[in-house]
Amino acid sequence: MAAKNTICLWFDGDALEAATFYAATFPDSTVGAVHYAPGDYPSGKQGDALTVEFTVIGIPCLGLNGGPIFRHNEAFSFQVATDDQAETDRLWSAIVDNGGEESDCGWCKDKWGISWQITPRALMAAITDPDRAAAKRAFEAMMQMQKIDIATIEAARRG
Repeated sequence: MAAKNTICLWFDGDALEAATFYAATFPDSTVGAVHYAPGDYPSGKQGDALTVEFTVIGIPCLGLNGGPIFRHNEAFSFQVATDDQAETDRLWSAIVDNGGEESDCGWCKDKWGISWQITPRALMAAITDPDRAAAKRAFEAMMQMQKIDIATIEAARRG
């Protein structure tokens, strides 16, 4: 690992599958080295993939095949800024249609339990609008959504 700070994500034996999916789905994402266990360990055997180095949208990560003890939850998420509805739709669908699940306000969860916020830049601009009434309208529209619909957000912002 070349990075001084790396996000370590715990998996139940499928870190390489997750890393491969992320690399195929997100720009500036790659799978790096796979390190195999030099001996048996509580949730695996010698020779099993123990760790996988990968990058998700430029963020260095390490997938650790630690077993079923720990599960992901919404306390950690990747927030991905999207530039338009097509990118928002593509990323949302890639996650949800690959065994994931929808949630509210632009959040979804992949099949490994990792949470993603697929967040259009237009949404962030709308809810931080200096016109607080416009920001509130956009925020209230977002609160009714699962996947973010940029046209609806922009219409709400305009009033």
